[in-house]
Amino acid sequence: MSDAPPTAPAASVAPAPPNPAAGHTSTPIEEYAVLGDLSTAALVSRAGSVDWLCLPRFDSHACFAALLGDRDHGRWLLGPVGEATSTRRYVGNSFVLETVHETASGSVRVTDLMPIGDGRADLVRLVEGLTGTVRLRHEWIVRFGYGKTRPWVSRHAGLTHKPEAEVISAIAGPDMLVLRGSRLPHPEDGHHVDEFDVAAGETLHFSTTWFESHLPVPPMLEVGHRVEDTVARSQEWAARSQYDGPYEDAVTRSLLVLRVLSHGRTGGIVAAPTTSLPEDFGGERNWDYRFCWLRDAALTLESLLGCGYVDEPRLWRSWLLRAVAGDPEDMQIMYRVDGGRDLPERTLDHLPGYAGSTPVRTGNAAVSQRQTDVLGEVMIALAEARSRGIEETTETWHLQRALIDNLVTHWDEPDNGLWEIRGPLRHFTHSRAMVWAAFDRAVRAVEQHGFDGPVDEWRELRDRIRDEVLAKGFDEGKQSFRQHYDTDEVDAALLTLSAIGIVEGDDPRMLGTIAAVERELMRDGLVLRYRTQSGVDGLSGDEHPFLACSFWLVEAYARAGMRDKATTLMDRLVALTNDVGLLSEEYDPVGGRMVGNFPQAFSHLTLVGAALALAEADARATQEDHR
Repeated sequence: MSDAPPTAPAASVAPAPPNPAAGHTSTPIEEYAVLGDLSTAALVSRAGSVDWLCLPRFDSHACFAALLGDRDHGRWLLGPVGEATSTRRYVGNSFVLETVHETASGSVRVTDLMPIGDGRADLVRLVEGLTGTVRLRHEWIVRFGYGKTRPWVSRHAGLTHKPEAEVISAIAGPDMLVLRGSRLPHPEDGHHVDEFDVAAGETLHFSTTWFESHLPVPPMLEVGHRVEDTVARSQEWAARSQYDGPYEDAVTRSLLVLRVLSHGRTGGIVAAPTTSLPEDFGGERNWDYRFCWLRDAALTLESLLGCGYVDEPRLWRSWLLRAVAGDPEDMQIMYRVDGGRDLPERTLDHLPGYAGSTPVRTGNAAVSQRQTDVLGEVMIALAEARSRGIEETTETWHLQRALIDNLVTHWDEPDNGLWEIRGPLRHFTHSRAMVWAAFDRAVRAVEQHGFDGPVDEWRELRDRIRDEVLAKGFDEGKQSFRQHYDTDEVDAALLTLSAIGIVEGDDPRMLGTIAAVERELMRDGLVLRYRTQSGVDGLSGDEHPFLACSFWLVEAYARAGMRDKATTLMDRLVALTNDVGLLSEEYDPVGGRMVGNFPQAFSHLTLVGAALALAEADARATQEDHR
C-alpha cells in the first residue's frame, strides 16, 4: 500500500485477544473496528474476525453474528495462528483498515474494507507478507437469519478460467454470498476453514459479495482500484469539513463515523450498526439501534451543519419528507432506513447474547412511544439548515407547519421522554423545553424568513410553555432543574437547556443544574443519564455512564464560562476512544471498557457538538480580549 494517501498515526501496540478455532468468547467491544459502504457496516476484531455484518442494509438480517454468540453463529476470520501482537489504523480519513500482525516468525498486513461508490455489497480483504513467514487461519462461516439459518454451501468454477475466479457460494432463500480469493478454505465439520503460510512479498486477496440468489454471480472486483477509490472518496469528503478548532482529529473521525452510519441513497441515519450490545453486562438492557431516530438524525445534521456540510442535510430532509408523509398524528420517533414504519420488537432466543446478555432483540418497541422532544430537535435542525443558506422548499415548510399545528393540539400531554422510559408517561422537563423549542423555531421561520403560519398563536404558546418550564421544571430547594414535574431527581438531558436557548449558559438555574449533575450523576468522573435506582425506567439492573451526557456536560461548562472544567473533561473523553477513534454508547470507568451498541452516533455527534461549543467559547473570549 505504499502509494496510498498518508495514514493516521499508528495505533498503540496491544496483544490480540485469544481467538481459538474451537470457539469464540465475547471480544471486548473496544477491540472492534467498523467498516462501511454507506449501506451497511461490519465489525472486525483486532484478531481479524468479522463478527457482525448485516446485508445488504443496516437493518437487514445478519449473516455473521458471532458478536452475539460464537463462531457457529457466523464469522469471517482471517488472522494469525497462535500468539501475535497486532496494531491497526485507518488509512487516512477513511474506513479502510490496515492491521499488522507480528508473530515470532514474521509479520503480515491485512487490509479490510467495504468499497463505496459502486452500489455493490462487498467486503474485501487483502493480505500482504511483510517479513519472514506468518501462518494464518481462514474461516468463512455463513449463517443467515442472525446466526440461525445454515445455508447450502458449494464450491464451483467462477466466470473465467483463472484459479482466483473459483467461488464458494452460500445460499438460503433470497440471500446468497460468494467468497472469492487466492486460496479458498475447505469444508471441515460444517465450516469452511484453512491454514496457510504467507511469506514476505506474497500477496493474497479475498472478497465476499452478497446478492439476491435469483441473480447471476456479479463479476470480480478490481481490488487495488477499489481500495484506492474508496480511500480517495473518503479523503475528499473529510476535506470538505470547515472545522478548524480544538480536537480537530477527533472531530474529523467522528464526522466520518456519522457518515458511515448514513445510508448514501435513502438519506437515513442509523443510531448504530448493531443490536443488543448490552448497557448492563448480563442484564436485559439490550436494544436494537439499527434504525433512524428522528432525534439522533436531527442532532447529526446539526453536527454536520456546524462543520460546513450542506449536501447531507438536503438528502436527510428528503428522507424526512418521505418518512413522515401522511397524517401528523402518525409521526413515529423512528423509522427503518428506507422510511418504513414496521419495526416489531422480537427476541432471538437462539443467540446467547454478548457476554451472556439476554434477550437479544431485533426491532424496537419504543417506536410506538410518545416522545414530545423529537419535533423540537427536528425543528432546530431545519432552522439551522435555513440559517446556513439551505433553501426551504414549499413541501418541507408545509410538513413543518402540519407537525406544529398538530403539536398545538397535543403540546400539554405527558410523554416517555428522550430516554424512552418504559414506565408511566410524565411531564419530563427536557421534553417540555423541546416543545418550547419547536414553537420557537416555528415563530422564527415566520418572523425571519417570511413563511406563513398563525404566528400569534404559536408565539403565545411558546411564551406560556417557557413560563411553565421555569416554574414547574425547576426545584427551588435544590436550585436545579428537575427530571420531571413530579420528582426532585435530576437528569443529564437538562444540561442541554442552554444549548437550545430556553435559558442562558450562565443563568443561575443552569449553574445550579450543572452542580446537581456533578453531585448526583457523576460516576468516576463521567455522567449517568439518570439514577436508575429511582425506578423511573421500570427496568431491572443498572447502567454505566452515558458518553453523550458527559459531552453535554462539556458543552454546558463551555456555555457557562467554565473553560478549564470543559477542557479537562473533554481531554478525558477523547482519550476514551479506542485505538481507531471509535466510541460506544456507554463506558465502564471501573472496568475500563466500552459498553453498549457500537459505534454510537449519539456519542460521536455530541463529541462534535462539545468541540464546536469549545471553539465558540474561545472565539467569544478572543473577542472580549480585543475590546
